Amino acid sequence: LKPISAPYSFQVGLLIRALTGSERILHRKSSMQAEDRPIARGAYMSRPGLYGGFGGFSPDNKPAVRDTRHRMNIVPVYQCLFVPWLLYCALFALMSSSAHYDRPYLCWGLVAVAALGVVALGWTPLKILLGRAPATNGPNWYGFFFVTMAVAVVLGATFGNLNYGTTMIKYYDYQSLGTTEASPLTSSGQELMDDGRVSFGNNSVLDIKRSVGFKNMDTYCVAPITVVEGGVSLPLETYDFWAVGLNCCNSNAADFSCGEYANPTAHSGLRYLGDEQRAFFRLAVQEASAAYGIQVKHPLFYFWVQDPTAEMDSFKSEGYKYFLIGMLCHFTWQSLCVGLALAAFSKLGYA
Repeated sequence: LKPISAPYSFQVGLLIRALTGSERILHRKSSMQAEDRPIARGAYMSRPGLYGGFGGFSPDNKPAVRDTRHRMNIVPVYQCLFVPWLLYCALFALMSSSAHYDRPYLCWGLVAVAALGVVALGWTPLKILLGRAPATNGPNWYGFFFVTMAVAVVLGATFGNLNYGTTMIKYYDYQSLGTTEASPLTSSGQELMDDGRVSFGNNSVLDIKRSVGFKNMDTYCVAPITVVEGGVSLPLETYDFWAVGLNCCNSNAADFSCGEYANPTAHSGLRYLGDEQRAFFRLAVQEASAAYGIQVKHPLFYFWVQDPTAEMDSFKSEGYKYFLIGMLCHFTWQSLCVGLALAAFSKLGYA
């Protein structure tokens, strides 16, 4: 090999010395910086932004958890809670009101308008379901609102009509009829056809000795209303006023224990307005007429009471009671449905 000449060897030595000095300088600077600045705890961990890094731990050695729950709008919650309930109460009250008695077609027309309005509410959730409308960022209350509104319309109209047919219609029927005073001794049934509450006078009593019970599955009981003087029942020209009851007498003997028969201050009658049992009461009156030889021209049937107005008002009180029960039950149902919907949405990350 050819030896390195002096000039070349001198140059190589300078180059090696320069490189060695630069490394010492860099090493000295890095040592000074390390002494001046303390190493942060956990700095040896990888940084999240670097490739393959998994992030450092928090000072308490627990991994940081990022909250991904979304805030829920409270306005639709209250709308879904109260609006269907108010619609149910409105339809229940409408179907139980006097508007149903006086103008039934108008009443059912309003129910139909409410139903059409609810159907229109179903257009938006239907478009979202079919993908023709953009989905909402938050919980989708449109479908829940539509379903609960439809349920409110059906239940409000159904239970309101049921309450009307069982209690309120009787009150409206008696309210539409008149009230009068009459004596069985001088009045006939034809004269009182338009009266629902009749006071027969303080000397009126039930002639239980001429009562009859007609048996046909149930026992249909009738007893004539007559007048007493000196403890003796006066004979009447026609026996047109009859107290009636169901399953409150003996079909084989003169026995009548219907209504306020034992109340000495009861001298009034509340008209029987039903149609389903009227024919059986007529048969009982015909049997009494044949058995006791009395004349009957235009028989009218009454519940024997002390205060017919209070009895009439009891039907209205019953209707109000069922209305309040319906309000409370539907609000409980609606609250349960909204609570279940909130629980379901919370599972999806909404709070």
